[in-house]
Amino acid sequence: MRLDKYISNATDLSRTEAKRLIKTGEVTLDDRAVVNPAQKVRPDQTVAIEGSTITLAQHRYFMMNKPAGIVSVTKDHNNPTAIGLMYEHRSEELQIAGRLDIDTTGLLLITDDGQWNHRLTSPRSDCAKIYQVGLAEAIGNDYQAALAAGVLLEGEKHRCMPAHMEQIDQHHLRLSIAEGKYHQVKRMFAALGNHVVSLHRSQVGDIILDPELEPGDYRPLTELEVSSIQ
Repeated sequence: MRLDKYISNATDLSRTEAKRLIKTGEVTLDDRAVVNPAQKVRPDQTVAIEGSTITLAQHRYFMMNKPAGIVSVTKDHNNPTAIGLMYEHRSEELQIAGRLDIDTTGLLLITDDGQWNHRLTSPRSDCAKIYQVGLAEAIGNDYQAALAAGVLLEGEKHRCMPAHMEQIDQHHLRLSIAEGKYHQVKRMFAALGNHVVSLHRSQVGDIILDPELEPGDYRPLTELEVSSIQ
């Protein structure tokens, strides 16, 4: 990695600011002053600024209890964003790992690790997504069998993968799906002749929404939670 990029990634300095700093001779590589911003840095080398060693930040992983009215994107000119609720350095590097609709609440995963994000959201991923679903009309007797067989969504050529539901009462159920198609849960129940009025995601794979998190709050994932996404 270039020295200026290394410094920018390890600190709050921009690449331009890092270049200026390097050219002043205040940056050392293995205790040797370096003035070339393009100098390559190997993983086993030590970078220091004015004698203080700096290291690349580790990847970051968070869970958020997303409230309604928040969009799952990094930037939006019309609505508040999930990233905008976070107070983190280099927040522009964070990305949503599996989005939720603006009116859907619950577990939202956020990271700057692109590979981890891909493992989580890949169509080949076997991470179950669990939702609490509220419906406008009463749950039909045929819903469980229809979901288990795979619902055919409007505009799709292939049926959804089998889904599993547990009925809570006449209008509420717990749904587990293995995919993440666009508006999938809402479209599944629309195909069954019903309408979703509330949708809350409580779990992705082995990662369960922390009950201590109030809507809009977030926390780092534990090492065990991060490693559960294989």
